[in-house]
Amino acid sequence: MTAELISVGTELLLGNIVNTNAAFLSEECARLGLLVYHQCVVGDNEERLLEAIQQSLERSDLVILTGGLGPTKDDLTKETAAKAAGRRLVTDEHVKQQIAAYFKGREEDVKIAENNWKQAEVIEGSIVVDNKNGTAPGLILELPGEKRMILMPGPPNEMKPMFLDSIGPYLAKLQKVCLYSEMVKVCGIGESMAETMILDLIEGQENPTIAPYAKTSEVHFRVTASAESPEAGKKLVDPVVEELKKRFGDNIYTRREEETLEAVVVGLLQRQGKKIAAAESITGGLIAATLINVPGASSVLNESFVTYSNEAKEKRLGVKAATLEAFGAVSEETAREMAEGVCKASGADVGIAVTGIAGPDGGSIEKPVGLVYIGCRADGKTRTEKLLLRGNRQKIRDTVVIRALDFVRRCIL
Repeated sequence: MTAELISVGTELLLGNIVNTNAAFLSEECARLGLLVYHQCVVGDNEERLLEAIQQSLERSDLVILTGGLGPTKDDLTKETAAKAAGRRLVTDEHVKQQIAAYFKGREEDVKIAENNWKQAEVIEGSIVVDNKNGTAPGLILELPGEKRMILMPGPPNEMKPMFLDSIGPYLAKLQKVCLYSEMVKVCGIGESMAETMILDLIEGQENPTIAPYAKTSEVHFRVTASAESPEAGKKLVDPVVEELKKRFGDNIYTRREEETLEAVVVGLLQRQGKKIAAAESITGGLIAATLINVPGASSVLNESFVTYSNEAKEKRLGVKAATLEAFGAVSEETAREMAEGVCKASGADVGIAVTGIAGPDGGSIEKPVGLVYIGCRADGKTRTEKLLLRGNRQKIRDTVVIRALDFVRRCIL
């Protein structure tokens, strides 16, 4: 089944809001086996929206629209979709009651504005989908020729749960084949090199397929098979995943879809009963901030240090003045002493330290922008790694965080 996405809202065209809905829906459609060949953004204009809907219905089996279902005059999606389908709008009493219940119990001086009842109007003959997080319901229109339109609210905190709870399961039942996918996440190898390592697999596979996704200092490979059942799909996917494991080895940090690198590191530390502390110069606290994205990180992280200046490195971590004088703040020797010092200062079992030059200034021929040293103290040993990174200041810092966490993972495995 081919699908098409239409995101409605002038604010999207102006760049006032980032269109995260399209990214979410594209990924979910791929997971369901829907082929998304087109997507577009249309402002709050009835004529242009009608043209976009009609064109989408001509070339796709399914058109998913988000946004434009609010109570104001410029919310035109429902009315325009009704016109495209040749249907009228009718009041739905169930939706009307839900809107009343949504406002009930709020501040006493808040009354339901008259235009809110506009959201109780639905397209005749549509399947109404409850909105558990707002007032605009979703609508499913089943049209002649096995065409379908789906309308959902624009706010992501309303659209995403509606799709996951109701729309996704509805679409899954329409699929005649089952798609089974597994994710293989790789760190420490660049996108071009990673693809080169498995180019023969990518070009030689029709079912299952291998799709690479480039992330900051990571590459994710989705292996997807089309089959009659999840069990049959798994049998097709397993040999390919095993071959990826052989080729990438311990560069693979997880095969779980939702698991992040920081979650893997926190999980390893928890299972080993170890504490970690970070000594950060170039990243300015980003490593600690990334670790505490993981629920339960407090069980492995008590404290960390941002030691941006040489004085702080000496005072907080015990880095020797002689080391800084002889080798400089950005050096293997300093990274080593920072990692050892943060363990002593915090009592942690594992110490991760980073020091480098993020730019755009501060580099030299001997020490260019992008030069980074990582130090890790674990199991009584201190290891270091040298990186030469490219990109702007933020990209370099973000990359250092990923590479540092991956270095921790390797050191404690």
